[in-house]
Order: sequence, then structure tokens, then C-alpha cells
Amino acid sequence: MAISVQAATVAVSNYPLFLLSQAVTAGAPPAKQLLQAGEVGHHGSISPRDIKAIQDSKFVVWFGEPLENNLASSLNSAPNAIALFKFDAFKRYPLRDAQAKSIPNTLDPHIWLDPQNAKAITRALAVIHSHANPQYKNLYQANAQKFAQRMDRAVASVQSGSKTTQPYWAYHDAYHYIENSLNLQLVGSLTTDHHLSPKASQLRKLNEQRPNSTMCLVTQSDPAKGLLAKLQPVKTTVQAEDMSSSTDFVIGWQQMAEQMRRCID
Repeated sequence: MAISVQAATVAVSNYPLFLLSQAVTAGAPPAKQLLQAGEVGHHGSISPRDIKAIQDSKFVVWFGEPLENNLASSLNSAPNAIALFKFDAFKRYPLRDAQAKSIPNTLDPHIWLDPQNAKAITRALAVIHSHANPQYKNLYQANAQKFAQRMDRAVASVQSGSKTTQPYWAYHDAYHYIENSLNLQLVGSLTTDHHLSPKASQLRKLNEQRPNSTMCLVTQSDPAKGLLAKLQPVKTTVQAEDMSSSTDFVIGWQQMAEQMRRCID
């Protein structure tokens, strides 16, 4: 009689990490997702069911406290937790202020938006999933290689346009890691936190220092019409940095990149 091998549970923290994990585990049991789409981890709390999932999982993969401070009390001391920010394998950028100036000794946590980081994360996930479920090791490795190839093709497709660096605005700075792929340069944000309303003084600075007559504003949700009226002429594109509108990481990344380019070009 054939013996069915029960897959060990791996949990991942937030939605972009879940999408990357899905790419690795395609054809095998998926990871458990702790935070729902739209809950990157900056705010809120986790449920007793999530705490139980953490305890029951062989490994729990998260980015780390700089992004997911609502998981820190549960995961910082958990023996089965793996924080990706503790690895040296990823490109890192600092946070920037509303004038797009780097803030020393800080970390912009949205590392998954960089294509090379996304590929490195899937390689790390393939290793972690393989330790949890070695019977799928070859599948995980093959899936990580397929992901890298798809990611490279997506980057090549969006880089086939203009090579001139273009300026843009963000509602708050969340897109640093995608800028190099698109030849973009942030020249100002409306606010340093999307939960904080923009100050009139910042809107005035943006208008006084706008490099193009018509600017593109990249935002996480539809901005108020009254706010846009103060920035005209302006085009907008709504892009959730946690990929919450996507079910496939590469497709979601490419759609984000193409829509940002159309807004800015």
C-alpha cells in the first residue's frame, strides 16, 4: 500500500510573501498566509487563530519587525520564525523624506518590488520549503528557476521603452525598489505616511519645484478630488505596493510597472 506523506506546514506573513511562496509551491501544498491582502503588517493585530498557526507551523517566514511590527511580539522570539531582513541576500534602500531625500540608518521595507530581490526571496523560500517538505525539493527548485525566468522576461518587456529617467510623485514613498527597472526618479511625496494627510506647505513645495508641467502621482488608493485640484495638471495611477490586487506575483508586478510607465510617459 502506498503511504501518503502529510506535508509539514509552512506559514508566511503577508500577501506579497504569500504570492512569492505560491510561485515556489505550485504543484504542492501551499503555505499558510497569516495576514490578508491589504494587511502588509504596519498596523493592526493578529488573531488567536493566527497565533495557533504560528505555533503549529514547522517554519514561519516573515520579513521582519521594520515592516511587520504587529507580528513582532509573536515572532521575534519564536524558534521556528525566519526573518528575511536578517539575511544579507537582498538589495536595501533607506526610507526617504517628503522631499525624496534619504534618511540615514533607516530601511525601506518594500524589498519585494525589486526584481532581483523577488528572485532571491523565491530561492530562499525554495530552501525553507525543502527543509520542511524534502519530498518536494526538486519541484520547489524547478519552480524557483521558472519564476526567475518569468521575472526576467517581465523586466525586459517594461524596459523596452524610453531609457530617459522620468520624475514622478508618490502619495507616500513606497516604490523605491521598482524605480530602477522603470528609469524613474521620485522627486517628492505628499506625506511620509499614507495615514497622515498632506500638509498645505508640502503641496506648495511640490507645485513650486515640479520638474514637468504635468506630473504623475502614484498612490495606494484614489486620492480626494480636492487634493488633486491643488496639484493640477496631474495624472494618477493607483498601485498597492503589497500586490493585493494580484493573484500572481509576476503578472501583478508587470501590470504595476506598465501602468506606472503609462502614467509618467
